[in-house]
Amino acid sequence: MATRSSLGDALRAWRDRVSPAAVGLPARLNRRVPGLRREELAALAGLSVDYLVRLEQGRATNPSISVIDALARALRLGIEERDVLYRSAGVSPPPPGRIPRHVPPGIQRMVDHLVSTPVAVFTASWDLLQWNDMWAALFGDPSDRTDRNRNVVWRHFTGNGPDIVRPDIETTAFEQGLVADLRAANGSYPDDAELTELIDDLRAISDTFAAYWDRFEMAPRIRTTKTILHPTVGAITVDCEILTAAATGSDLRVMVYTVDPDTPDGDLLELIHVTGIQDLSHWAVRP
Repeated sequence: MATRSSLGDALRAWRDRVSPAAVGLPARLNRRVPGLRREELAALAGLSVDYLVRLEQGRATNPSISVIDALARALRLGIEERDVLYRSAGVSPPPPGRIPRHVPPGIQRMVDHLVSTPVAVFTASWDLLQWNDMWAALFGDPSDRTDRNRNVVWRHFTGNGPDIVRPDIETTAFEQGLVADLRAANGSYPDDAELTELIDDLRAISDTFAAYWDRFEMAPRIRTTKTILHPTVGAITVDCEILTAAATGSDLRVMVYTVDPDTPDGDLLELIHVTGIQDLSHWAVRP
């Protein structure tokens, strides 16, 4: 098993090689480090600076898998480097049968550089992995959500999702699609214990989910339009596009929200881009 100091060595080496521009940060003059500062990496990974310092100095033990995954994404590691990071932390890399949670550098760069477009990355089971500032500005910052509270299917069927009002026919199609996606993921990754537990818990908690699951229905992916009631700018209508990343071998889904720039909605999205995540304690989505 690797020593704890090897984790610190790896983190410092990878931090030094990542330029601010590569992760969407503004370049500044008179930088005393060749790559990312500790506070920059900590912010990208959603960790405290103190915890990152302790990891690099070997004073923090047993980082969780979610922490390792977050650091791998923040450092833009490839799959082989991610496995090295796991082993440096004394943890076995994810087995082949587990749903991939690694965001390849190419997908990560797309999220970084689409600064004026809300973009988020999800697993095959709809766990939210990564998002850009515009996504947080439009929907509220997901940073404080943990575990299943970042899973779209869990939040919807347990009544903890955003306030979305749709016609019944659209709600049915949306729910059928979510359940069909989980069934497809379960077929592709039957040995993923977390996915199996998620499905079992949803069947026990939600009669609606259980009814869909027992019908074995599949649903086509459709393009959708949503009108979001934003707490700062009011109602804004956006097109939702879901892109698959099958070529990466990861089954990731990239969700992108766009508007016609030459419309009032385009002006509102630009205003959200300017205001950022201010005053986002409540929001709703309406048709």
